[in-house]
Amino acid sequence: MKVLLIEDELLIQKALKTLMEKRGAQVDVTSQGREAIQMIKKKQYDRIITDLMLNDITGFDIIEETRTLFSPVEITNKFRVITAYSSSKIIDNLAKYEVQVYHKPFEDLNKTIQQLMELNEKDYD
Repeated sequence: MKVLLIEDELLIQKALKTLMEKRGAQVDVTSQGREAIQMIKKKQYDRIITDLMLNDITGFDIIEETRTLFSPVEITNKFRVITAYSSSKIIDNLAKYEVQVYHKPFEDLNKTIQQLMELNEKDYD
């Protein structure tokens, strides 16, 4: 599995990368949203995990900027959002993309990693 992890909190980035690699994933990382968009345009990823609030842009911006590359179903299947923010406005905005959201701090880190890396059968359609 090829994963792009977009996370600006370096401790979280390093921990998630290490745990996903231990499960066999190839993980590219960046802490910058604009750099992530360029990476997405250049390379195929099975999963794109983005923090919602980054230093330069938001996870919403990343999804919006890559909508021309992916169908709505591909966006739903590829993207996962991790966030410490859970206001109803944010949740409503994420609902329109139908992406799964994981809230920081994670209750069960191993379970979260497993869920972030699971590919559904529809991911292969």
